[in-house]
Amino acid sequence: MNFRLLLVCLASCAACGAKVSGSLVPADPLTYRLEYVATPDPANGTVDVVLNLSQGSALLRSMTMRQDAHISGLDGDGDLLRTGSEVRWQPPASGGTLRWTVAVSHRRNGDGYDALLGADWGLFRAEDIIPRATTRTLKGAVSETWLTLTLPSGWSAVTQYAGAGTRTRIDNPERRFDQPSGWIVMGNLGVRREIIAGVRVAVAGPVDNSVRRLDTLALLNWTLPELARILPDLPPRLTIVSAGDPMWRGGLSAPESLFLHAARPLISENATSTLLHEVMHLSLALDSTEGYDWIVEGLAEYYSLQLLYRSGTITKPRFQQAKIDLANWAAPTTALCQRASTGATTAFAVGVFAALNDEIDELTKGASDLDDVVQNLRLLGTDLDLNALEHAFEDIVGSKSDTLHIDKLPGCRSIDAIPEQT
Repeated sequence: MNFRLLLVCLASCAACGAKVSGSLVPADPLTYRLEYVATPDPANGTVDVVLNLSQGSALLRSMTMRQDAHISGLDGDGDLLRTGSEVRWQPPASGGTLRWTVAVSHRRNGDGYDALLGADWGLFRAEDIIPRATTRTLKGAVSETWLTLTLPSGWSAVTQYAGAGTRTRIDNPERRFDQPSGWIVMGNLGVRREIIAGVRVAVAGPVDNSVRRLDTLALLNWTLPELARILPDLPPRLTIVSAGDPMWRGGLSAPESLFLHAARPLISENATSTLLHEVMHLSLALDSTEGYDWIVEGLAEYYSLQLLYRSGTITKPRFQQAKIDLANWAAPTTALCQRASTGATTAFAVGVFAALNDEIDELTKGASDLDDVVQNLRLLGTDLDLNALEHAFEDIVGSKSDTLHIDKLPGCRSIDAIPEQT
């Protein structure tokens, strides 16, 4: 009984921000433990974050992160060195605690919120409350990272991570320093879960927000198997969080998770799907260099339409009409290469990828298509530009693409003179 009480006391101390006991130091001499304890304060729209570091020796030498205007009260053990908007934390050799408070709510482009914490629920990304950081460590040292959510009575939370509990292990085998990421929804939630095409899917949102959980699962039951045929190594998890106003009326993807406004149609009148567009972003996990946002946005939109057609969710005539509608939308486009792809430039890019698919089909006599190019792009491991797209095409076809000729891509010849967005 005494031993069990000791464990409870240790857990309580960790949650309230006290220095973690040496008994919690990982057994591996090259592993240090980080536990982020996040406590939302709905009355004030803030989250208090405590970072507890436990290590047997000076493995983590320093951590550097940005202190933006929405972060206040940054304080902790050891030394804090501030340079402009950056803060470097040099913790004690045996571990210590760093604390800060985040004002969560944030409007997107002066419109609805893309991060919100109110009296009844909250919806935001882990990155909104835990700034991205870089570390300096002993050579070979790795983190064992945990995220603990200390919630108000009656609240639950859903994240991109396994389980429905409030303490979660954050483990990315590709990184030595793990940080929580992805969308988080908390409050009085309704949640539906299902395994589709080997992917563990969760759809979650506050009750009384008209979140279409089963409709969403139905659309994914039709389309995810087709996506798995295009991309056999899909992420193991997909968490979809949703809420109504005053959230931003769109969709936004993050690692293994995405946000979709509850009022956003799963399939729009022009036969496109914001949900599948964001699922494609999440699954492709591709970024672009400056000026080539049209590549990643165009691929996401092209394949969201393809998924609807290949799965039989829309008919061939509807699919053809959707391409015509997108071409009409794209007609005024004068510059494909821009800092950020607009709706019209994304529609133009869909036409480019449709033509590229036809070109591959013709040159390979039906042996290959755009799917093969996309799989090559995912193997590159670099941000995309026109050269990467051309090389991926040449690897499949063996010759240069006429579709991707610079003179057929408006604004891309003068890529170095891209105007600032207003």
